[in-house]
Amino acid sequence: MRLLHTMLRVGDMDRAIQFYTEVLGMRLLRRKDYSEGKFTLAFVGYQEENAGAVIELTYNWGVDHYDLGTGFGHIALEVDNAASACDAIRARGGKVVREAGPMKHGSTIIAFVEDPDGYRIELIEHKS
Repeated sequence: MRLLHTMLRVGDMDRAIQFYTEVLGMRLLRRKDYSEGKFTLAFVGYQEENAGAVIELTYNWGVDHYDLGTGFGHIALEVDNAASACDAIRARGGKVVREAGPMKHGSTIIAFVEDPDGYRIELIEHKS
């Protein structure tokens, strides 16, 4: 078995794709409209789907927002330097909600950013 993807419901597909590709630097791997079901799927990631896990963005036509609830936590991305990643994300229009620094009760350097739908993305600095 292997992890294939994580699915997020989004309120605006173009806005979500722009964030994940232009702000976080992922690539749009595929996108398809399902007119009979009135939804669109797009898959974004840093590598091809057969090489690693990706994010499935799901837009249900006519639904522009979702209540996030308390069950979902975050997506985590490894970065070389969390502070530099925050600066780059902010420069590309992204929202940093926790600046880079050591995690509570530990020494790992982390930061958090938020996508346009309110989903949190943790940036974890690579330990040499």
